[in-house]
Amino acid sequence: MALPTLRAQATRLPAFSRVLASAAYSTGPAVPGAPKPKPNRRPAPAPAQDQAEQAKPQRQHQGQYKAERHLSDKPPQRVREDVRRAGPPPHFITLADLEPKQITKLVLDALALKLIVKRAGPNAVLQGLRGRSAALIFSKRSTRTRVASETSLATLGGTPMFLGSQDIQLGVNETLEDSARVISSMVDGIMARVGGHEEIETLAKYSSVPVVNALSDLYHPTQILADILTLVEAYSKIEVPEKLWDQPKLHSNLRHWVYQNVDVEAALKGKKFAWVGDTNNISNEIIVTLPRLGSTVSIASPKGYDKVDPRVWDRIVDAGTESKITLTNSPAEALKDADIVVTDTWISMGQEEEKAARLAAFAGYQLTNELIESSGAKRDWLFLHCLPRKQEEVNDEVFYGERSLVFPEAENRKWTIMAVFDAYFGKWKYA
Repeated sequence: MALPTLRAQATRLPAFSRVLASAAYSTGPAVPGAPKPKPNRRPAPAPAQDQAEQAKPQRQHQGQYKAERHLSDKPPQRVREDVRRAGPPPHFITLADLEPKQITKLVLDALALKLIVKRAGPNAVLQGLRGRSAALIFSKRSTRTRVASETSLATLGGTPMFLGSQDIQLGVNETLEDSARVISSMVDGIMARVGGHEEIETLAKYSSVPVVNALSDLYHPTQILADILTLVEAYSKIEVPEKLWDQPKLHSNLRHWVYQNVDVEAALKGKKFAWVGDTNNISNEIIVTLPRLGSTVSIASPKGYDKVDPRVWDRIVDAGTESKITLTNSPAEALKDADIVVTDTWISMGQEEEKAARLAAFAGYQLTNELIESSGAKRDWLFLHCLPRKQEEVNDEVFYGERSLVFPEAENRKWTIMAVFDAYFGKWKYA
């Protein structure tokens, strides 16, 4: 129920209080001896012809911006507490922990959020985190992850608390266990960008709130969610009916439409991913995820850099997807019949001392149009890179070319992280 206005309340107040309430609406100075404001008089009505002329541009203006108004001028709606799930905190550590349907739901939720904000504005989003806060623990610096996570929390109504390596004593003068217990007692969720994978596992083990892995040396789940969303947009025809934008409960209705009309697995089924470069957390996340969504993956790395972590391969064996993964030392073999070409940095943070040796080992692995096309990639191949990029990995012709999706891919970090926050922080409550 809407709160009564001050003017409406004034009619129920004693006489002296009504005088004070009326003074609140005075447009003149409130100092002794000041001249009284002139009474507001309505201007004489314009002739009918003038009124019609004045109405024309207004009607045109309304028609022009009708599609953009929607719900953006209304206050955001908050998710009701009774729809949140109670129980032990769920954690988002790797996509290997999720069933394919759970992965596709996150991607579709991210797409719905993107469509809503782009067309109707952020106020049309159901704010699942209003009144809540999340700690963003970054042991490693970042551009895309930090911007995406802070803006996502703000759109969902939450308060981000950035904690860099110089801000807290994570694992320095305080154990990870103690930090997890303390920080989680004061916030509603934790996103952590760490070094060793054991750090994110320790945080999750002792945290009383959901923990999201923003990056570890073993996995990078939010990046692969963004990659999937980017490819779904590239391979799908997404045309939201105009009538849907004028309906009440836009967020719920649009999300339902996306569920019914966008097929993530159909967009990825039969697609071949060619990874050319160093095996790392990105390639690990790719091979534990995409084969379960109907794709095949071929990884080309030089000898000595072509090992898959046993913990990752165990997840692949458990999923029964070994036959959909090819490991090779030949970029040309990996690129043959490829639909999507992917690479990443050859020198990750903490490997700077190995730069000379790595550059020598990866000679011949730079992605160029000539290499990709002479190797027999599909005629409509697409290119992905998680950024930041260096010239030795991929040249400008590919990186800035018409087949490159790197900048939509970077933007989609926001929408997929927003979907993860909404699902893990927003839909959960203490038991």
